[in-house]
Amino acid sequence: MPIKPPEIVAAVDLGSNSFHMIVCSLNDGKLQTIDRLKEMVRLASGLDANNILDESTQNRALACLERFGQRIRNFPPGSVRIVGTNTLRTAKNAGQFLIKAEQALNHPIHIISGIEEARLIYLGVAYSLSSNANLRLVMDIGGGSTEYIIGTGDTPKEKESLHMGCVSVSNAFFKDGQLSKNAFNQATLFAEQKLEPFQKKFQCKNWDEAIGASGSLRSIAKVLQAKSWSNNGITRQGLEKLVAHLNQCNHINELNLPELDSERLPVFAGGVAIVYATFKSLGIEQMTVADGALREGLIQDLLGRIYNHDMRSATVQSVADRYHTDKKHAVRIKHTLSVMLEQLSADYSWASDESSVQFLDWAADLHEIGIDIAHSQYHKHSAYIIENGDLAGFSNQDQILLASIIRSHRRKFSQALFNDLPSPWNTYAPYLTLVLRLAVLLHRNRHEHELPDFKIAIIKSKIFLQFPSAWLTQSPLTHADLIQESDYLKSAGFKLEFA
Repeated sequence: MPIKPPEIVAAVDLGSNSFHMIVCSLNDGKLQTIDRLKEMVRLASGLDANNILDESTQNRALACLERFGQRIRNFPPGSVRIVGTNTLRTAKNAGQFLIKAEQALNHPIHIISGIEEARLIYLGVAYSLSSNANLRLVMDIGGGSTEYIIGTGDTPKEKESLHMGCVSVSNAFFKDGQLSKNAFNQATLFAEQKLEPFQKKFQCKNWDEAIGASGSLRSIAKVLQAKSWSNNGITRQGLEKLVAHLNQCNHINELNLPELDSERLPVFAGGVAIVYATFKSLGIEQMTVADGALREGLIQDLLGRIYNHDMRSATVQSVADRYHTDKKHAVRIKHTLSVMLEQLSADYSWASDESSVQFLDWAADLHEIGIDIAHSQYHKHSAYIIENGDLAGFSNQDQILLASIIRSHRRKFSQALFNDLPSPWNTYAPYLTLVLRLAVLLHRNRHEHELPDFKIAIIKSKIFLQFPSAWLTQSPLTHADLIQESDYLKSAGFKLEFA
């Protein structure tokens, strides 16, 4: 997070169908869109049966990102948010692709969960659409997933992400553009089955208005209006006429629908099937289409980080409450962490890096949540919850980093756990974990009195702790804990010295 707010911010959405970028000027907290770019890459079409992203699709995607990179490559760190969605969640070789993609953009790319995608979509829609409705249903069809959210104002209440999208459904049921009534019925049934477990939650009686956000929904609305099948967004009656038209055609090239972009044509039928199934399952009669979507939500979330309203911090406090952590104990640990980082900041960039401090504070807040499950091996339970939970604001990489630090904050210390983290965290995280281990150890007795002034230094693999004379003699348990800690660290290639 930049100390001085950037003058220009950007967000990039690496979707399963299209890549989107939005660039905005930022002046006194107010946004103005100055540029939008969109390219239909159809990333999801490049996944084979083993969920490997093929080389030609990767090359097509990277060529697009090179063009995007020309616009944002020189933006300062903290002014750009880039996320990958369903296809990059699914692809087994996503890591290799992301290395090249980050080089093209010169900014980190974060993979987000379907639930986090839903939250950000709702944020984007809420920003772009003023509404007096108490509750709204928001639907977004991507290339590989479809999100459903019920919320009020700018707060999402219910969120789900289903593994079906306009690309994946079109590829599965309308191969090579072939159309038939039977294929459309099968596609609709498939979508209804995906929705079935959540039908009760998202039924029309649970919201006041339905909002659509995505290229598929905008395309359907344009077609319905151009054909005079609907003059109010997407209606059930208009959809019935569109479906009847699709079922009369044998191939997508026969559709001949006004306002239907040629790039949208290959995935149009899959999108219609998902919308039709949704209207039937949830009892929707009419849906308004909004301009805001994931990229606008990313910009809003980025503003929160810039102006110290980071959603991740709110999530950490919510998780800490849920698992009944000792917050006074966490505060004492965070104070000791700040004392140590201040001493180390002159020699190590990780000790003064704002993001590093943030992750360490979060680790201090959450390192004991696993105790609510079982005290034995609680650090493993804590790490599991962090890595696998739906944590609003956190990307998959964020959660893995935080879980790795928490997993290693006690007992065995394995540097191998950090090797696969993206740069610079593969270098920073072991040291951040070392500092957290020492802070937790020094407060193991959970006493409320402050620690004495002490010195810490780290030189390569050696850690030096200097306490006031006789303090360790007067604190035999802490002395014993430090001896045990030196053994743990020795096996990981570190040497802990204290006096």
